[in-house]
Amino acid sequence: MSSISAGTATGTALVNTGDTTGTLVLKTNGTTTALTLGTNQSATHEAAIIEKYAAISGTTPTIDTTDGNFYAITTSGNTTFTFGSVASSGYSVGFALKVTQGGAYTLTWPASVDWAGGSAPAAPASGATDIYVFITHDGGTTWYGFLGGAAMA
Repeated sequence: MSSISAGTATGTALVNTGDTTGTLVLKTNGTTTALTLGTNQSATHEAAIIEKYAAISGTTPTIDTTDGNFYAITTSGNTTFTFGSVASSGYSVGFALKVTQGGAYTLTWPASVDWAGGSAPAAPASGATDIYVFITHDGGTTWYGFLGGAAMA
């Protein structure tokens, strides 16, 4: 077993190369398995996956998928979304977007969004909150979009 300093005086990250199959095990406190990386490129998490949240604003927000996996906006006018900074083709990227309507505004989505049912859902009513989910696996050429929840608040 090898020890790798975590960069603080209060902790150490331990890497266990496992057996001769090449499995990599990351442990916390030297004993608790946090992540196992298999030789087949699989990853097994031993606890919850915590993803980053990012608030966005304005009427022309860009969702940068390197900033997080959950975004939220309260509209302040007709809003046109742009999706940016996407992983290359062959990797999947997904995110959720919470939209709270600050008035009776329109929502315009990138042309690359392929909506469930063939067309974008109606924007939420003034004061209501909808959750949208988007997934791509081809570098953002096509985003699969669907309404995850309507009138959430």
